[in-house]
Amino acid sequence: MVQTRSHSYSDGTTEYIGYLAEPEGDGPRPAVLIAPAFMGLRDFEMETARRLAELGYTALAMDYYGGGFRTEDRAEAAQKMQEVNGNRRMLADRMVCALEEMRGLPGVDGDRLAAMGYCLGGKAVLDLARTGADFRVALSLHGIFDKPNFATEQMKAAVVLLHGWDDGLAKPPAVVEIAEELTAHCPEWEILGFGHTDHAFTNPAGANHSEKAARRSWRWLTWTLEEHFG
Repeated sequence: MVQTRSHSYSDGTTEYIGYLAEPEGDGPRPAVLIAPAFMGLRDFEMETARRLAELGYTALAMDYYGGGFRTEDRAEAAQKMQEVNGNRRMLADRMVCALEEMRGLPGVDGDRLAAMGYCLGGKAVLDLARTGADFRVALSLHGIFDKPNFATEQMKAAVVLLHGWDDGLAKPPAVVEIAEELTAHCPEWEILGFGHTDHAFTNPAGANHSEKAARRSWRWLTWTLEEHFG
């Protein structure tokens, strides 16, 4: 049986309110950090956390805005997104904070960690990998690929990009550019492109939802976790 609760943590300046899902048992078990899309932590990401816990993982759906921000107002969310987009070092630091919070949770095997993210969250997990943070694999689902305003370190994590080929926010030149970056800095990387598939294809409430791509990306994601956690 899966246990869920809100989970507060802090970087010493800002309080964050995430959502924690855990399977039964004492562990130690692998854990997955979930970075939400730009609207903030919503039901979709919490359901992802529960699904991962059902597979035996601790899952922490994080808060990268602070204060547990979530909204149904796209304009309000866009303003918050601009704040973190304008300071990618801050976003990366918040990702590191959440990763280390998850590493220290009871029952978590701190040597078997992954991070995944949707849309802006996909960008955030790539920035986490770019810091050289110590975790197994970063999975970006319909993420954004533009480079941050800090230098990319040699990555310890493998990187997997699950990408809709028709995504207007990550067009083919951006895919080539990040492939070149990963070749230079990442020990192991993969790009899985879904043809005739647009941005935010995993979101069942979105206009661009693709049931087929969402199902296949979930299968690839869960296989990747099994592969890297051993």
